[in-house]
Amino acid sequence: MGTRGGWSKCLRLVGVVSVVVAHWAYPAEAGDGFGDGLALAALERTYHRVRYDPSYVVIGYPRGDVPADRGVCTDVVVRAYRRLGIDLQELVHQDMRSNFDLYPKRWGEEQPNPNIDHRRVLNLQTFFSRRGSSLPVTRRARDYKPGDLITSIVPPDRPHIAIVSNRKSTDGKRYKIVHNIGKGPKLEDRLFDFPITGHYRFPGSTGGTWSSTWLSAKSNHFLFSTDSF
Repeated sequence: MGTRGGWSKCLRLVGVVSVVVAHWAYPAEAGDGFGDGLALAALERTYHRVRYDPSYVVIGYPRGDVPADRGVCTDVVVRAYRRLGIDLQELVHQDMRSNFDLYPKRWGEEQPNPNIDHRRVLNLQTFFSRRGSSLPVTRRARDYKPGDLITSIVPPDRPHIAIVSNRKSTDGKRYKIVHNIGKGPKLEDRLFDFPITGHYRFPGSTGGTWSSTWLSAKSNHFLFSTDSF
C-alpha cells in the first residue's frame, strides 16, 4: 500500500466501507429489499470519479457503457441498476423496438438507437411509466422511499433524474438523493430543489423480491472486493 496506486485503492475501499456502514445506520423505511439494494448501489456510485460528459458515444449492446470516468445523470441510474443485474439499455431498447411511436421524437431519431436511448431522461420516463412504475408526484417527503427515482427540470429546461438514497437530510425530514448534475455522482440534500416531473419505483424483472441475504452478500462484495474501483 506504499505506492500511490495502493493508497488510491485503499482510500476508495474506505469510502465503500463508509457506504455500507451508512446503509445499516439509515435503513430503508419502505422495507423493500430491492429499493434498499438500489439505494446502496447508488451510494456506491458516489465513490467513482466521473466527469460530466453528455457526448454521444458508440457503445456495445447489451450492457454497453460509456467510458467509466464519464457520464451524465442517466448513467448513474443505469450503472446502479446494473449492480443489481438489470440492464436498462437492453430493456429500453427492446421496448422501443416494439413501441417506438410511443416514445418522444425530440431528437429526430427514426428508429431505436441502443447507443443513446437509455441515456435520455424522457425515454426513461416513458419506459418506467409503461412498466407501471409511476407514483404520484407530491411535496411530501415521506412519499419518497430509498431506491425511488425522481425526474425534474433543471433551469432553464434540462431534464434530470436522480435516485433517492437511504441517507437522511441533516434535519431528518427527507432522504437525500444521488445524482450527477455536473460534478460527478454526488449525495446531496436536493430532493425538492427542482420541479419534480416524475416519481417512479421500478424493481426490474425481479418483482421486488430481493432478499436480505442478497443484500448482505452484495454489501460483503463492496467491503472485500476492489475489482471495480
